[in-house]
Amino acid sequence: MSIHNLKEQLDRMSALKEDRQRVANFVLENQLLFKDLVTITFTVEQKISIKAAWVLEWICTNHHLEWILPYLDEFSIKIATLKYDSAIRPCAKICEHLAIAYHDKNKNEVQHKLKSIHINAIIETGFDWLITPQKIAVRAYTMSFLYYFGLEKDWVHSALKNLISEKIIHESKGTKALGNHILTLIKKQQIILGR
Repeated sequence: MSIHNLKEQLDRMSALKEDRQRVANFVLENQLLFKDLVTITFTVEQKISIKAAWVLEWICTNHHLEWILPYLDEFSIKIATLKYDSAIRPCAKICEHLAIAYHDKNKNEVQHKLKSIHINAIIETGFDWLITPQKIAVRAYTMSFLYYFGLEKDWVHSALKNLISEKIIHESKGTKALGNHILTLIKKQQIILGR
């Protein structure tokens, strides 16, 4: 199987869940294509990158999050280059899964492979996503992963708290509810730490 075969599968794919699973299965059965899937996700000038991002998310969040680990250098830096909301949303969701796994009490591969350089790049992109116009799903995943990474980096909670209070909770009812939820989590964390 080649990148050409993968592109054909992506071209024929619709947004339907069954179709995403079909193409994900194609990659799951040909694991060597995963590298090509990451590459296509970041060919941001082409709309096929959106479909690649959908499949990348499907595999990482439903099957094998650890498959993204060898590509963390590329993933953490290139998410900042994404243009289309439909590609940003799935990558933000992958970031959320990485953050949750990184802070899981059970030992896992993400904790060994996700380095400070990756976390810093993801955090920087996350704040960019929050200060630019994005759909509510992107905001939700981003606030969530910033909260988790803020458990380790104090300044993140402080900056996130200010951004939510000054901007995000004023955008819509949905962002207000999500923002208040994250603010509650930050407040609980501050109480635990005695701040």
